[in-house]
Amino acid sequence: MHSFTFIFIFMVVVTTGMQLWLSLRQARHVAAHRAKVPDEFADKISLAEHQKAADYTLAKGQFGRIQLLIGAVVLFLWTLGGGLEWLDTFWRSQGASWGTLATGVAVIISFSLISGLIDLPASLYNTFVIEERFGFNKTTLKTFFTDMLKGAALSLIIGIPLILLVLWLMESAGDYWWLYAWLALTGFSILMMWAYPKFIAPIFNKFKPLEEGEVLERLNSLLKRTGFNSDGVFVMDGSKRSSHGNAYFTGFGKTKRIVFFDTLLKHLSPTQVEAVLAHELGHFKRKHVLKGMLLSISMTFIGFAILAWLMKQDWFYHALGVSHPSTFMALILFVLISPAFTFFIGPLMARWSRKHEFEADEFAARQSNAGELISALVSLYKKNAGTLTPDPLYSAFYDSHPPASIRIAHLKQAGQAQ
Repeated sequence: MHSFTFIFIFMVVVTTGMQLWLSLRQARHVAAHRAKVPDEFADKISLAEHQKAADYTLAKGQFGRIQLLIGAVVLFLWTLGGGLEWLDTFWRSQGASWGTLATGVAVIISFSLISGLIDLPASLYNTFVIEERFGFNKTTLKTFFTDMLKGAALSLIIGIPLILLVLWLMESAGDYWWLYAWLALTGFSILMMWAYPKFIAPIFNKFKPLEEGEVLERLNSLLKRTGFNSDGVFVMDGSKRSSHGNAYFTGFGKTKRIVFFDTLLKHLSPTQVEAVLAHELGHFKRKHVLKGMLLSISMTFIGFAILAWLMKQDWFYHALGVSHPSTFMALILFVLISPAFTFFIGPLMARWSRKHEFEADEFAARQSNAGELISALVSLYKKNAGTLTPDPLYSAFYDSHPPASIRIAHLKQAGQAQ
């Protein structure tokens, strides 16, 4: 057995074990604090609401641990278990005269399809059992499968040309193929950021301009005094699928727009909505979107450079259960095993994201009212059943937002400083 096989097994076992341990820590911590609402929230959140959030967190965590173990087994089946080898052999025998590009596309598409089918039961259980049990699911089976088919069709329409381009560059562009592929993928990503709000998102949801009234007046006033130009403020029919509420920026350049879930607008006052938008504007004004894009581009650059080296190493294929080296197998193997080798970057990324949340909150405290943002956040914690008592270490690994108590304490300080 090749030494890299042992390294691969070791990394999968270690990262899976670490994730299980963190999840169990989270479960114990949340369960231990289930009986009492934290003092700083005692006058805002009832014990019943706090316990619902704890139970929701525990249910998701328990199911997540099962998914984690199944995911590790499936990973081994695809690699050392011969799954990819069988898929590769099957398509080589079916399309002997197709050429590498057509065979590669067939292997990648079929791999993606099988992976999607493997993940389908978990998605159904999460939506129609866990989300349903806690009163969040509004999706019907018809909508669920319609979304799935739309997503699959969109992936084929967009994905096949992109896969063909990357595989062609890997085959034909020489030693620096990875640089050209990185440039192509970067351009594609920017194009998708521009196209998503106008052409892709409407395939799945309905968007309508925010109606005239106090909320729109407040938001337009905030946009004007912060100098933010957008394609408009839109309301999305999030209630068609879930009762969870959210707000976000999307788009690039002139297509960027502000989107509120209709579920969020139903539960927040006009001043709270203004504070939420001020927070989102903080991300834009502090260039968090640009920084995130540059970080993603940089990591993709590094990833392609590593892949270019691994692609030339026969041991990379043989150690992972594939007997015939090829561009498309290198691509699939790299995507499959990367999470096991990048897991410990997670805490750094989460810390970076939490820093951005603090900065956006500070901006919101200057441009609106910190107290209103605090009230809005508490309302969202209640509405979305977000736990108020996460395990600190678990949170450090996974949470892109600061824990509720820390975030609100920081907001209070920012409000006092104004």
